[in-house]
Amino acid sequence: MRTIAIEEHFSTAQYQAATTPSGGGTPRPYLNAVSQKLLDLGTGRLAEMDAAGIDMQVLSLPGIGLDRLDPATGTSLARDCNDALAEAVRVHPDRFAGFALLAMQDPEAAAAELERCINQLGFKGAMISGTMQGQFLDNPIFEPVLAQAEKLNVPIYLHPAPPPAEVYRLYFSRLPEGVGEALATAGWGWHVENGLHSLRLVAAGIFDRFPKLQIIIGHMGENLPFSLVRSQERLSQSTKYLQRKISDYFQTNFYLTTSGYFTLPPLQCALMVFGADRVLFAVDYPYSPSAAGRELLNIAPLSKMDLEKIAYRNAEKLLKL
Repeated sequence: MRTIAIEEHFSTAQYQAATTPSGGGTPRPYLNAVSQKLLDLGTGRLAEMDAAGIDMQVLSLPGIGLDRLDPATGTSLARDCNDALAEAVRVHPDRFAGFALLAMQDPEAAAAELERCINQLGFKGAMISGTMQGQFLDNPIFEPVLAQAEKLNVPIYLHPAPPPAEVYRLYFSRLPEGVGEALATAGWGWHVENGLHSLRLVAAGIFDRFPKLQIIIGHMGENLPFSLVRSQERLSQSTKYLQRKISDYFQTNFYLTTSGYFTLPPLQCALMVFGADRVLFAVDYPYSPSAAGRELLNIAPLSKMDLEKIAYRNAEKLLKL
């Protein structure tokens, strides 16, 4: 069965040199451990894909730390990274596709770069990570990017990032060494923040203004499948200005992926709430092992049709692969 993984990361030496870790200035040893795999867009990566039975990776540079650069530097760096990714896709067009990196501190330039990446480089969408200088994507200053994505008919992958320094201090400080960093990121924090970010987009009326805009969220829906009914119940009285119910937007404007979540209960919950047409396969390589991600497809008790939708058909349709 064809398998397309759509949250698979890379980096460049230039990017690593130009940016510094987020998360209140805390060290990120896990990032250091995978840095070489992030740089590999050739033999080693392809070998791991082959060993795991993954046919294609949609590559993305999450962009953590990019918003700390001045607008001109960030825009130039994003362009260089996108050009590097385009070259990797050119060399291995049957194995790689790309999401654009955007320097959101200059939304007009980011919108122009998205247009370049789609129409000239052949990318399939964009990845935006966390808050941008403390601002969520529902801030009106970012509407040029949202409008461009809708116009180009490409999705935005909303990826988590370590929290702003003040949030880190309040929620994750004064814990044993390493615990705060883990709790702030993959251990809990960035999943609930990304779920919150998604709810903010809906509550702010983004999809009433941009009804065709598609957002992808990873990590089996960032806790939203489990909590969506509760959120709908509690938000319904204060969001009567929206054209539809909160939960309806998640059926029409959101996709979720399996990245980093490789056990059956989260998958079953996601499928019950979102349905197989809205779930995409992803690993979160190299932060998660490709073989473990692919094994989820082997053990999932799904019909052949639903399994194929998740493994590759939904990605082919959404990303026009």
